[in-house]
Amino acid sequence: MVQKHQVVVIGGGFGGLETARRLRRVDVAVTLVDRRNFHLFQPLLYQVATGGLSPANIASPLRSILRRQKNCQILMGEVIGFHARQKQVVLRDKVLSYDTLVLAAGAGPSYFGNDGWKTYAPPLKTIEDATSIRGRIYTSFELAENETDPERRKELLTFVVIGGGPTGVELAGALADISHHTLVHDFRHINPKEARIILVEAGGAILSTYPSKLTQSAARKVQELGIEIRMHTMVTGIEKDRIELKTPSGVEHIATHTVMWAAGVKPNPLSQALASEIGIDCHKSGRIPVNSQLNIEGHPDLFVIGDIAHCEDHDGKPLPGVAPVAIQQGRYVARTIQVRLRGDLEPEPFRYQNRGSMATIGRKAAVAEIGKFTFSGFFAWLLWLLIHLMQIVQFQNRLLVFFQWSYSYFTYNRSARLITQPSSERAQDLPADSKES
Repeated sequence: MVQKHQVVVIGGGFGGLETARRLRRVDVAVTLVDRRNFHLFQPLLYQVATGGLSPANIASPLRSILRRQKNCQILMGEVIGFHARQKQVVLRDKVLSYDTLVLAAGAGPSYFGNDGWKTYAPPLKTIEDATSIRGRIYTSFELAENETDPERRKELLTFVVIGGGPTGVELAGALADISHHTLVHDFRHINPKEARIILVEAGGAILSTYPSKLTQSAARKVQELGIEIRMHTMVTGIEKDRIELKTPSGVEHIATHTVMWAAGVKPNPLSQALASEIGIDCHKSGRIPVNSQLNIEGHPDLFVIGDIAHCEDHDGKPLPGVAPVAIQQGRYVARTIQVRLRGDLEPEPFRYQNRGSMATIGRKAAVAEIGKFTFSGFFAWLLWLLIHLMQIVQFQNRLLVFFQWSYSYFTYNRSARLITQPSSERAQDLPADSKES
């Protein structure tokens, strides 16, 4: 019996999952490998971090998604290396052979060489990150309620978000909604409206990849929410109870216990592992360079897609690390595998179709760029809601998110305001004198 063509896909994110699903009618054997057993809808991760949604609302088990796809098996495991000549992927507990490999392992946070900052400024990349941030946010309000020292209370009610991209802006906007609406009647000794929210951006504009008209509109809306925007400001130090900033006017120290990191990403370490194995250099961004067929040059059996790939558009500019890019690349790779197995002519080079981008700023406010058209305000917010709702993989999750959003819109409430940190982590958040009592 002739063995089917073996396709190994590493990563169950947008690109890897799309590749596997698009191969469902192709005569191949697909193995999808991921360290987690679920697909995470990362664009809504900030809503878990701020209590608007529960983790299960935006995560779907991979086995459930692919349960009817008979030519696909799921392996929960960690890839630690490659044997390119033998066409093997090395996991911690086994070795997989492949005829075609699709690397879609994604990216993680980048602290630009200051990895020690992660302890005090968690990123927002995983479910654990989101629940940790959620715990830090609501713990700060709880500690402020019990604090009698006005200065320390002020520190506890100061929140700093580093990074003025979509994630940073969305986080800051959600924090403003929490302090001005969700918690406004919940406390007896503090006024949550007095919370100070600071958005730090190293460049000259927030949402800088959008047209200037939208960045200006976004900045106005952010400031209307009471959020302080610090442009041209670099982070030079982060400690447990303060952050150091280099501003145009000099060095500034801000006392705070809650810092959130949304300032940069770096590819999964597997990019370097595969590049070293086949003897090529990664791009300066750390990503693996690919050709117009999304292959590593000279290796037609190796596809690299998503955040881990350095792929250029027709103008020579690198494609952004966003979900639509990964999804379109996954479709292209699946189609290319099918075409090659049939012996047909090679497909046209991959071309990313940019159907637009959008970011929400807060309640009833967003910015959107769709083709030549730009929108801001309430209409853009409705578009953001609709598009993100339809992109969620499983139908039942769409329903859950829709009902949760509807409930939150009319009640101003966030039902997932749970502090679920381990007791040891919560103890680290307490002031020194509180730990002794």
